[in-house]
Amino acid sequence: MRGGSGRAGGGRAAAASPRAGSGRAEPGRVGPGRAGPGGGSRMGLELYLDLLSQPCRSIYIFARSNNIPFEFKHVELFKDSVLGKKPAAGSGAEQPRAGPSNSEGAGKVSLLKKVPALKDGDFTLAECTAILLYLSRKYNTPDHWYPSDIQKRAQVDEYLSWHHANIRANAPKTMWIKVLIPLFTGQPLPSEKLQEVMEGLSTSLKQFEERFLQDKAFIIGSEISLADLVAIVELMQPVGVGCDIFEDRPRLMEWRRRVEDAVGKELFFQAHEMILNIKELSNIQIDPQLKEHLAPMLMKMLK
Repeated sequence: MRGGSGRAGGGRAAAASPRAGSGRAEPGRVGPGRAGPGGGSRMGLELYLDLLSQPCRSIYIFARSNNIPFEFKHVELFKDSVLGKKPAAGSGAEQPRAGPSNSEGAGKVSLLKKVPALKDGDFTLAECTAILLYLSRKYNTPDHWYPSDIQKRAQVDEYLSWHHANIRANAPKTMWIKVLIPLFTGQPLPSEKLQEVMEGLSTSLKQFEERFLQDKAFIIGSEISLADLVAIVELMQPVGVGCDIFEDRPRLMEWRRRVEDAVGKELFFQAHEMILNIKELSNIQIDPQLKEHLAPMLMKMLK
């Protein structure tokens, strides 16, 4: 990585680091950063995130590793409601410094009522890729993240387009099958369903290695890009539920280690603390109204 590569501060703890043993990231102001083109308040950026969400983790890691100053608005998707209603009284949704107001705020920031969501002064934005590109441009982050070279940039765009219909179409389902659907419905799914998803993911991983990674250090060459970041957070989802997709894939494992080093191992594992302790979710008290609303949709999700 060349000087100013985006690793500065990547491994440092900040105000938004998770509480020891809690698996939860505290909201707060993060990163000394620098104001970029476009002006605005130096600390005016707000990011509404839940680090159980892989797109949220990519934004969190990107902002932290580039020392972008932001206010962390922690939204707990499975306790707070971003569906246009407040958590029920006594639901356990309230917590110190996070509170239900952050989920309500996310609903106001994002017309789609979901995270990640960005608020920068009067400007609001949803969707992971759009937020990553906005941050890279406003804060003039190092070129390797989203290269100015038109062909390298096209390669990043190509991966991001492929990613949604392939890696993202399969990897997150492992968590839904093994943890979330049983949590919301009270009943496990048949093992055949997980096997079917893992077979689809295996096909996508083979294409990922052969088409995109090849013999390179990163997806577009010798330096990390947004493509690598979006890919790695997605592939950590099955790892968190005990499906180690890196095992027996040495090329993929070496790529993962390079990505961890590029952003800083401490930051990487801080961002993934909740997903790597996903079993703790079984102990949370879910808003009964939220459970009633989502359970039927979840049962249909993997049919």
